[in-house]
Amino acid sequence: MAGVARKNLRKVSFEPDNVEVIVPEGTNLLETAIKAGVRISASCGGAGVCGTCKVRVQKGEVETKRTPKLSEEEFNRGTRQACQSRVLTDLVIYVPVESRLEKAVLNREAKEASEVLAGGWRFTPPLRKYYVELSPPTLEDNISDLSRVLRELKRQYLLRDMTVDFDVVKNLAKVVREGGWKVTVTTLVTAVKPSTQEKRRPRVIRVEPGDTRDKHYVLAFDIGTTTVWGQVLDLNRGKIIATSVEFNGQISYGQDVISRIAYSQKHGLKKLQKAVIDTVNTVIGEVLAKSKVKAADISHLCIAGNTTMMQLLLGLDPRYIRLAPYTPVANMVPPVKAKSLGINLAEHVYLFSFPSPSSYVGGDIVSGVVGSGMHQRHELTLFVDIGTNGEMVIGNSEWMVTASCSAGPAFEGGGIKHGMVATDGAIDDFTVDPKTLEPKIGTINNSRPKGICGSGLIKIIAGLFLAGVVEPNGKFRHGLNPDRVREGTDGYEYVLARAGETQTGGDIVITEVDIDNLIRAKAAIYAGCQTLVKSVGSSVADIERVIIAGAFGRHLDIESAITIGLFPDIDRRRYAYIGNGSLLGARLVSFSTDLLDDARKVARMMTNFELSENTDFMNNYVAAMFLPHTNYADFPEVARKLGRGVRV
Repeated sequence: MAGVARKNLRKVSFEPDNVEVIVPEGTNLLETAIKAGVRISASCGGAGVCGTCKVRVQKGEVETKRTPKLSEEEFNRGTRQACQSRVLTDLVIYVPVESRLEKAVLNREAKEASEVLAGGWRFTPPLRKYYVELSPPTLEDNISDLSRVLRELKRQYLLRDMTVDFDVVKNLAKVVREGGWKVTVTTLVTAVKPSTQEKRRPRVIRVEPGDTRDKHYVLAFDIGTTTVWGQVLDLNRGKIIATSVEFNGQISYGQDVISRIAYSQKHGLKKLQKAVIDTVNTVIGEVLAKSKVKAADISHLCIAGNTTMMQLLLGLDPRYIRLAPYTPVANMVPPVKAKSLGINLAEHVYLFSFPSPSSYVGGDIVSGVVGSGMHQRHELTLFVDIGTNGEMVIGNSEWMVTASCSAGPAFEGGGIKHGMVATDGAIDDFTVDPKTLEPKIGTINNSRPKGICGSGLIKIIAGLFLAGVVEPNGKFRHGLNPDRVREGTDGYEYVLARAGETQTGGDIVITEVDIDNLIRAKAAIYAGCQTLVKSVGSSVADIERVIIAGAFGRHLDIESAITIGLFPDIDRRRYAYIGNGSLLGARLVSFSTDLLDDARKVARMMTNFELSENTDFMNNYVAAMFLPHTNYADFPEVARKLGRGVRV
């Protein structure tokens, strides 16, 4: 039987990565690539409807089916959708540049706007180290080793009512004697309930021999749907000493939370959990190497992420998040030992996760709000985090109302013919000559173009709209320069770059289908903001500050976003960016118990407003399905640019 099994194993080689993997005959080709560590874009999670996982079979045979996402010409050239193909023989597979996920540009992190960051907090980390010198036991003083440590902590540092992890007790006798009765005690405190007199009870999580106070490090993480960011923080100096980022390993199983929840039900939760844990471990390895800090010297891990990402990380079944009435397993998860999840840290390290107000407004939003200081100010503030989902918060230091809506993957390049994530070669800048319609494009790292990222898509459509190339309904005007505006397989399209200018060897275009997908996405975000603002008895004009967070928001051009109707047409000086708010909040909470308390307080303050079955939201959504909107009175500055005046 063993001989038969070996005959059914096939070798699959991936180029240009030059890696090989052995898999059983019949294995899905996308799964094979994931196993080999080859990053292939798969927005729909393998359902075959996005067409982003195209590969070329250079040698061998696969069992496959052709979907509408693969033209007959492509199929005849040997191009296949990896998710729709199974291994039949030994293979050599080429992954073209447009299908690859590349990390190069992920490290472009925006400068945080200091005027909207949290202030007034004390540097009082939840994690502390205390050095104590103990008197050895005698016949006259033969209390237990643990009592001796606790007595000295009380005498020197006034620490009382402490709890102690059993893992500390297990090793204590050896540790205190190994250190010659000189030890360092690490304690951890948790948040206290708002508006109570509850006192903190420090938890002893580690006792080390000798004085180790100079090695005082923790980790802060943002677990995003697309990327995972991590930082090493030095608690002695209160600063970041290393940062790293990787694509979330789950991205090949689906680009949004809904597709991943669906995948977890079909193929198992453990596979998705392992994918993100592996990514976390990779980032930990990278930041430790950069900082020259040992894993044994890390004492805490603080993570912010949306509700689905956190449940997948913790191994909690997310199925009920997508089913009415949309309930997560828990809004507030107790600290858990990181090692128990498979994270490569020492036994004593706890993982703290931010509380999640609802299924679709998660701890990443709580973290961003805390980091932005929105909860500390009286001014009416709109906080918006844009991705495949749009989350928004309206409020101030006294109250907050939240909502979320599905925007789809357009902002991250999904559902766009030549869309891609914001990596090397993505078109992210655009202007057009209104007379000749000739474009001027800019790409990330100034590389030859290979696709369009979300921020570039917004600039392109805003530019074409202002130049009169695209009508308010998202359709191209006919009778224009045929070298640039032409009829394609998906209706009319505009040529951004010709085949000879690109990395892909083909024209890069923007189509009417692409424009329609972006209009749907921006309409959802704008309608969500409009409905939320109205629900609290305010209007867009009342908003004193708009805070934009999220990876997408880092590179967004506000003027273009307003031009297409993504954001309200108000004074641009009211807008501010905070970059990765989720990571910012995780870092600040690691530095301050004040902000740790604030995170719990903010989550409790938030009242969730469900948009999915809200009539006002649907009406606002339909009204926003034009560039910039059906009502030009809501966009007076855009109307002025168009020379249309204001229609009331």
